[in-house]
Amino acid sequence: MSISVIGANKRYGDFAALDNVSIDIPEGSLTSLLGPSGSGKSTLLRAIAGLDSLDSGTVVINGTDVSSVSPQKRDIGFVFQHYAAFKHLNVRDNIAFGLKIRKRSKADIDKKVDELLDIVGLTVFQKRFPAQLSGGQRQRMALARALAVDPQVLLLDEPFGALDAKVRDDLRKWLRRLHDEVHVTTVLVTHDQAEALDVSDRIAVLNQGRIEQVGSPDDLYDRPVNPFVASFLGSTVRVNGELVRPHDIRIGRNPEIALPGGDAALDTGVVKATVKRVVNLGFETRVELLSSATGDEFAAQITRGDQNALHLQPGETVYARATKVAAFEG
Repeated sequence: MSISVIGANKRYGDFAALDNVSIDIPEGSLTSLLGPSGSGKSTLLRAIAGLDSLDSGTVVINGTDVSSVSPQKRDIGFVFQHYAAFKHLNVRDNIAFGLKIRKRSKADIDKKVDELLDIVGLTVFQKRFPAQLSGGQRQRMALARALAVDPQVLLLDEPFGALDAKVRDDLRKWLRRLHDEVHVTTVLVTHDQAEALDVSDRIAVLNQGRIEQVGSPDDLYDRPVNPFVASFLGSTVRVNGELVRPHDIRIGRNPEIALPGGDAALDTGVVKATVKRVVNLGFETRVELLSSATGDEFAAQITRGDQNALHLQPGETVYARATKVAAFEG
């Protein structure tokens, strides 16, 4: 089902959680609501679910205005960051709970639960209780339980936020595969830029209760409409007054090497700088620099192979040049 939010406003005293927000979420898509704390992303998600009422505005699901419809009747599955499982029920019974409430036949319940256990990879853990599961396994159980009742919309409020980095990385890859298999219209709230870029068909960037930009991950990363979107979708630095991503900076020990194609002619894009610090980030290296002309600090991100060739050390003089600068659209 498609989702449309039209002119949504929500205030808490003097604080505008949502400020005239409108967004269309296509049927079958996985759309991330991305933004800093307090940007309005969770409020928007809860408004779609019917858990929070709007001061004004409309929520439309599959062409029907559901603004006055209770959460139970919106045909929505919801997964929170801290999932409240039934501790006295094992994995299988937790997943089956919603089906039993709806008085489905035992045969239908068994078939559906078996299918979901297989999809989320918990078949061998189905007799375990929540306390016997890892955090990642509990969230997979939560997703299976939300999907058990065949919701038309799946809403995820930072479902992996409480998990460690490695588990989050594994689960977001799993979530993308799951979505490609079940094709349920999904809205994911996250403050993690890498997560949004990794799993989403579309991303809506929110800031101070407003939507700054909506588009594909490539659109937002390569064609941001303003400096906020550019900086929130990845690290940015200023070189000669231009907003640049650190991996779009080329470094050499002489001005000619810093120029594209080894061109010997200097141009105003080359910055003479001093290496302040070299940080190994795994397969990449961050080079922290100080502009000789302005005293401004900025950082470049180069491959480990480039660093192995250059052997940059603190105190060295180098030349840096932006190979690409942000050109804002909109």
